[in-house]
Amino acid sequence: MGRAPLLDAALTRSVIGAFFDVYNALGFGFLEHVYVMALERELLARGHAVAREVSIRVTYKGQELASQRLDMIVDGRLVVETKSTYELHRAASRQLYNYLRATNLEVGLLLHFGPEPKFHRLINRHDACDPARRPSAPHRSDPLDPSPPSHPAEPSSEGPADARPGYPSDEGCRG
Repeated sequence: MGRAPLLDAALTRSVIGAFFDVYNALGFGFLEHVYVMALERELLARGHAVAREVSIRVTYKGQELASQRLDMIVDGRLVVETKSTYELHRAASRQLYNYLRATNLEVGLLLHFGPEPKFHRLINRHDACDPARRPSAPHRSDPLDPSPPSHPAEPSSEGPADARPGYPSDEGCRG
């Protein structure tokens, strides 16, 4: 049995290619904002729509707690978080994963402009992990809206109604 295709494979491949182009041109040692500006220009040149410093709402039980800023959203579908440190902090992946949880977006890339270029691809399948976001739930037009739809979906055979995401992967969440 073969592997399932990756979500947004063409988009993530293009962004990863742009990441390596930027890294090969600039190398290691600049501040993060320099890499983000260069990456934005490279992605625009490749025909992508890029939103920078996107503010998202973090909610708890329907009430807004705070807002956070994402480095970048590409084509309205991919969260990109960049780091330019010598060593990638262990919490960096969790930060990106929480950004995915706070939005309706499912795919994220963590791009590390360190001594060696590295990237991490994270997935948060909202439909599999959150019963209110399963395909049978009402559609939300704003992917950055973290609020549940007005008519939560009934639990389905995809998993228990109280399933919570484990660590992100392309296999979806673990109960």
